[in-house]
Parts: sequence; C-alpha cells; structure tokens
Amino acid sequence: MSRLQQCFARKRTRVLNVYCTAGFPHLDDTLGILRALEAHGADIVELGMPYSDPLADGPVIQQSNAAALANGMSIPLLFEQLEALRPAVTLPVVLMGYLNPVLQYGFDAFCARAAAVGVDGLILPDLPEYEFEHHYGPVIRRHGLDFSFLVTPETSEARIRRLDALSTGFLYAVSASSTTGGDKDMPQVADYLARLRGYALRNPVLVGFGIRDREGFLAACRQAEGAIIGSAYIRALEAGGNVDDATRRFLQGILT
Repeated sequence: MSRLQQCFARKRTRVLNVYCTAGFPHLDDTLGILRALEAHGADIVELGMPYSDPLADGPVIQQSNAAALANGMSIPLLFEQLEALRPAVTLPVVLMGYLNPVLQYGFDAFCARAAAVGVDGLILPDLPEYEFEHHYGPVIRRHGLDFSFLVTPETSEARIRRLDALSTGFLYAVSASSTTGGDKDMPQVADYLARLRGYALRNPVLVGFGIRDREGFLAACRQAEGAIIGSAYIRALEAGGNVDDATRRFLQGILT
C-alpha cells in the first residue's frame, strides 16, 4: 500500500491533513515544519508549491505564496530540500500546486523527481479531467504517485463518481465554491457531506476550505474521514517565533 493508503487503513476517522507553503515563512523552514507537523499529531501534509497566481486560494495562502516566492522558493529548490525528507518524516506528503509551473519543469520529469524524493501524491486543481485521463494520469500512475481531484457542493453526482473513480489516495471535498480560508455555513456543509457519504465512494473524503479550529474539524469529521486545515495554520506561522512551538500550540488546539 502507498503511504496514503496505509494512513487511512490505520486511522479511519479524524484524519488531519495540514497545508503549509514551501519556503514560508522562511526559505529553509520547509523540512522543519514537516517534522513539527508529524511530531505534534498531523496525519498528512499538503505541501504547497508557491505560484504567482494561486486562483483557488484565499488571501492568507496567496500572501504566503508571494512571500515564499520572494524568499527564493522554486520547484527545483523544493526538490533539493526534499532530498532529506525520508526517512526524517514518515507521514504522507502531498504536493499541491498549479499546472503551469509543473509543465515548465516538465511533467514527466516532475513526477519522477517527486517520487524519487519520497512525495506520495499530487493535487493540481486546474488539471482538467480529460487531460488527466488521456495525458497526465498515466504518467502520474507510472511514477507511483496518488492524485486527488476536488469536488464541490455544486458537482453533480455523476461527476463526483467519475472523479472518485479517477482519484487515488483521497477525494478532496471543497466545503463551498469559493477560495480557501473563508467563513462557511457548517449546517449546509454537513448536508453536502452527508450526500457524499451516501454515495459510498471508493476513496476516503477529506474536507477543505474554511476549516480553522477544533469545532470545524470535528464537524467535518462527523460526515467525512477527515479535514484539511491551511489558512489558520499559515496565520499561526505568521505570528512568528519558533516553528515547532507554533505548530505544537496550533495542533493542540485542534486535536485536544
């Protein structure tokens, strides 16, 4: 089994996936943050590859992307940093980003390098389903990487089932059709997640966008296998201080 499959086999509820931006708040913080997230209770890390136009992300993560780029982060440098990833960090690491920088790097070369340094999966929100199925999906699978599609409350049942069939690792349930970090109507989200659960999907479901505290995390986990927290963690890192201490305090607030 892949690390993601092992994670969901080992822990079937309250799976916590934490997003962080590579090269933020400082260029060399990436590995230290990954170690801290593992040490203090995260189950999966979604590692953002900074991009100048992250359309799916709200202002907090957009700002972290801009800061990381200003720090000098790039895909080649990120891969250099991740050469020390394994075995220092054992939890699953998923790269999240946008298609254009990956194509500039070279899609096959990118997947090969990601697999070589121990990355487990990819999230590319702007990769179209058709392009994935006919061009890029076979490359991703050949290199042993998982891939997660995003679904929203407006996604039809037929399309949800199709994206679930194409995804491996987990299905990313966007809590609303907006950007990350915004306020969400959790009762309405609960109805949407209950609908997803009723479909008996093949993949575990993780809920993202607008999950910022223990209350939101537990609410999401009542209907899904877990949740993804990003903007709130970025704010915790922005506050400054020791990365390990900031991560410990943040995760304690979510998990205890």
